Amino acid sequence: MNALTRAVLSFWDSSIGKKILVAGTGIALLLFLPGHLIGNLLLFAGKDAINEYALWLHNAGHGGVVWIARIGLLSVLVVHVLLTIQLTVRNRAVSQKYSHPATNRASRSSRMMIWSGLTVLAFIIYHISHFTVRIGNDYNGTAYLTSLPGHEGNVHNVHKMMIDGFSHTGNSVFYMIAITILCSHLSHGFASVFQTLGLRSRKSELLITRAGWAYSLLIWVGFLSIPVAILFFGYGRT
Repeated sequence: MNALTRAVLSFWDSSIGKKILVAGTGIALLLFLPGHLIGNLLLFAGKDAINEYALWLHNAGHGGVVWIARIGLLSVLVVHVLLTIQLTVRNRAVSQKYSHPATNRASRSSRMMIWSGLTVLAFIIYHISHFTVRIGNDYNGTAYLTSLPGHEGNVHNVHKMMIDGFSHTGNSVFYMIAITILCSHLSHGFASVFQTLGLRSRKSELLITRAGWAYSLLIWVGFLSIPVAILFFGYGRT
């Protein structure tokens, strides 16, 4: 084992290393969500807008870019959840050895982050299976092909797929619950990133906390607007 390998393994095994990696993967997720949300909100710009965006996305790098992004997202999330679990196990051992109200509160908060993270991970796997791999549905059928101005031949009708998918009560309810849990996780994680990187102080604590709430609220409202509009207001169903 060379020195570089030992250094990497030592960093991975150390608490500070795990915290930095949790913060880094958390930042990646915080940056990904607004972009994904903007793409999804093109649903409200009409059929051609979101279908053209989806076509561009799937053709980027001959289809390789979107799959690299998907695999990267899952990998980042798995590492994020795995390291959070490992840190919580260590913190629990410390809290049992040195029982203190503040330590116990931190331990409970970490456990909640684990369960919310696992729920979000399960949701993303389901979400990709449902809308990307399209398991258990007929979204790959000819009924989901449509024309697109300026493009020869038919393209996948992402607009219809989203309308039909969120018209199903079970899918929409699960989506809304998962997004709510995700945003609760984000409101805590946003501040934790600044704390881990040493950018949080008494003066900036309130500002960072409010920024985390604002970010989480925007993400929550944005993503929930889609199933709410379709399921409760019939958007695109007529």
